Amino acid sequence: MKLSGKSALVTGAASGIGAAIAAALAREGARVAGLDVNPSACEVSLQADVTGDSAVAAAVEEAVRRLGRIDILSANAGIAIRKPLDELTAGEWDRVMAVNLRGVFLVSKYSLPHMPRGGAIVHMASCVALMGTRNRAVYAATKGALVSLTRNMALDYAQRGIRVNCICPGFTRTPLTVNLFSDPEREAAFTALHPLGRLGESEDVARAAVFLASDDAAWITGVALPVDGGYSAGHAADI
Repeated sequence: MKLSGKSALVTGAASGIGAAIAAALAREGARVAGLDVNPSACEVSLQADVTGDSAVAAAVEEAVRRLGRIDILSANAGIAIRKPLDELTAGEWDRVMAVNLRGVFLVSKYSLPHMPRGGAIVHMASCVALMGTRNRAVYAATKGALVSLTRNMALDYAQRGIRVNCICPGFTRTPLTVNLFSDPEREAAFTALHPLGRLGESEDVARAAVFLASDDAAWITGVALPVDGGYSAGHAADI
């Protein structure tokens, strides 16, 4: 098993991609603490809102108390609001920024002191961080910021043996995207945007997270890895 003896903290672990990553890390031998506003199925289930400074600090301390240290941090908690910029309220902007960006900042900040033997951090960005997508203004802004944050953290913590990468999924079937694919015609349109001919599944992203967290990626840091069926490669239509 790739991660035998490792301890992992996974945010957004109660559903979707976060749950799939938590399960995949566990299958590879890691002990996993799942942090979410809802209970998770992880070995250690911690409930907290990732936007709360003291709540995240306390949750990380409890994870360390239960696991001993943190070798892997997988930050997946996120929300989306699909509107053009002029239709967003300030409250909507602030909420998405808080969950998607402040949440990653807080869980990283409080986890880093508990990574004494080096380790791996995997942020969850999005293909919309790499190319424009209509009606995703604030979501794209947060995910683009995560790509930049990943690169800067990779530089800041390389000398401590901590690798920092992010994954940029294409359109993936999760509870967050269920409404996008509820209409068969719309689902077909989304599928056609991916040259490999299908939408993503949470397991597709989870396998990439395991790779980046493992020693198989020992010389990889600062990378934004598209896991998107070719979506960010360009348009597949013969025009």
